[in-house]
Amino acid sequence: MYLEIISPEATLFTGEIESLTLPGANGSFQILENHAPIVSTLSAGTVKIKGNIHLSDDVKELFTVLGKDEMTFAIGSGTVEMQENKIILLSD
Repeated sequence: MYLEIISPEATLFTGEIESLTLPGANGSFQILENHAPIVSTLSAGTVKIKGNIHLSDDVKELFTVLGKDEMTFAIGSGTVEMQENKIILLSD
């Protein structure tokens, strides 16, 4: 599935991933391939991304690499939309 992470300043990440765990307003939840369409608000917390991820040098400091195929990204709040295996994450 395809993920875009967009902040007010720039697009931070675009690429294929395996799963995404998010701090939802009503609790943490995970999105996997072929997930039902969803739009959700997000609370402050940590986004966990799994997959073969490649970051550009200008945004690497915003992410914490946990392993070869896993990283996290802190957000203050945001919104996520998943539709047809494409996720758009708007973060603050």
